[in-house]
Amino acid sequence: MKKLSIIAIILSALAIAGQIFIFATQKENPDDVWAKAQQADYKVYVPLIPDSLTLAGEKVPLDLYYVRESLDRELVSIMFGHSNTILYMKRAGRYFPVIEPILKKNGVPEDFKYLCVIESGLTNATSPAKAQGFWQFMKGTASEFGLEVNDDIDMRNNLEAATEAACRYLKGAHSRLGSWSAAAASYNCGENGFSSRREKQMVTSYYDTRLNSETSRYVFRILAMKLIMQNPQNYGFMLRKCDLYAPIPTKEVELRGQNVDLYRFAKQNGTNYKVLRDLNPWLVNDKVTNKSNKSYTVKIPIENGTKMRVIQKRRDTSLVTSL
Repeated sequence: MKKLSIIAIILSALAIAGQIFIFATQKENPDDVWAKAQQADYKVYVPLIPDSLTLAGEKVPLDLYYVRESLDRELVSIMFGHSNTILYMKRAGRYFPVIEPILKKNGVPEDFKYLCVIESGLTNATSPAKAQGFWQFMKGTASEFGLEVNDDIDMRNNLEAATEAACRYLKGAHSRLGSWSAAAASYNCGENGFSSRREKQMVTSYYDTRLNSETSRYVFRILAMKLIMQNPQNYGFMLRKCDLYAPIPTKEVELRGQNVDLYRFAKQNGTNYKVLRDLNPWLVNDKVTNKSNKSYTVKIPIENGTKMRVIQKRRDTSLVTSL
């Protein structure tokens, strides 16, 4: 009996050891690893302020207390606005690849993609003042900078066209005001509003100009967004590359004629009305009357939406280091 008991104990021990070995050698699911990491103790840290910082290549005077503390305020606000900031980063994966080459082509510093983030959160938002789109153009300003806005079409919601218009505005403001920080501030309060305050106060720098509350914070919000999105892990944001929204593969087709029914147009081009409007938010209604009989370029998904499903299956679990 003793021998049998000993043998039973040995066999049980071997079975347990085998299970432990099998468990230890199994490759852990990346999602399980991520879930465990998220369960770690939560700690609150003061945001990092670097020793030096630039906006569009221009030095930010961090040695001035009112500059440093203004930046600190926006870093705290954005860093601990977790839900919105995470969504901004996710959207950047899809939209920065559209915005960046347009800025570069027009000679506008890449830092201005962060202006777009603080303006709209990378969505076709509508402000209380009726500014519209990623770059938040008012209707009158949109027309001034070449964007078509009517009952059928609102090119403020066309990301490529609106980015081109924003470049025209920023380059002109930079030329007239003398710095990119001033151009950025004027995007919020207008060129005349900014220049008149600067002249009245007999200063030359945005950072030394007393402005309304919104514009006083505006450039610092751009700077804070730049710091956090360029160094997400330094500010507690642990996003994997597979967490970012991927660009949607599309092809372009022409929309011609008058009184075009967009339900039928979508069906004829191998997609549906929902996707057509999602990819072309500048289309205002379900019909394009097109009184001027223009031709418009419309995006539709490649291969009847197949690629749209495939892009969600990419599993690059490496951490995002910069956006």
